[in-house]
Amino acid sequence: MMREKEIREKLSYYGKKLVEKNLVAGPGGNISAREGDYVFLSPSGFFLDEIGEKEWVKVNLKTGKIYGDLRPTCEISMHLGIYLERKEIKAVFHTHPPFTVGLISAGVELKPVFPDFVAVLGRKVPVVDYVVPGGEEIRKAVVKEIKKFNVVLLKNHGVVCIGETLKEAYARSLIVEEAAKTILSGIIAGKLRYLTNKEVEEIENLEVEDYRKNLLKKTE
Repeated sequence: MMREKEIREKLSYYGKKLVEKNLVAGPGGNISAREGDYVFLSPSGFFLDEIGEKEWVKVNLKTGKIYGDLRPTCEISMHLGIYLERKEIKAVFHTHPPFTVGLISAGVELKPVFPDFVAVLGRKVPVVDYVVPGGEEIRKAVVKEIKKFNVVLLKNHGVVCIGETLKEAYARSLIVEEAAKTILSGIIAGKLRYLTNKEVEEIENLEVEDYRKNLLKKTE
């Protein structure tokens, strides 16, 4: 169990990493971490790489009480809804990766195209049609899919990745955008090949992939 100070430090670390990897721009995107009955969310209007350790907004998951003077992200309802639906989840990363958003908004499906896609994201990543951000509509749409999946794609908006650790949520955020770049490159080259069902099953049965996935759940 992480202490509050450590959670705040890790959130600031990953906020900077998301900006460095071009997965968010400006004040876009929001991330959070959970410990017990408390959730720590990015404050509204802040660039993710500029949030100090003391500026992550603490919220009581059960009562909704907000501590401090800063306002949490407008997507707070979505974050809390995910944590209430998936008790094992400790981190939620909502990013705006440009290649992923561009492809899914153009109707291109993200399917397994390399082994890490299968190992980290799963064999399928659901897509949700555009809904207005920041309210109950997006909470319902995302939570409906998050019951069975660890990544949800939002047309004309972004991506939601969850994890049992902050590192796992971060890894999924990276792999989604890497998949989008790879698929776009294949489309441009004109010879895109997705993995077959047999190849996907073989990856799912690899002991080494189970080991790597477990590491993401155990380490930050």
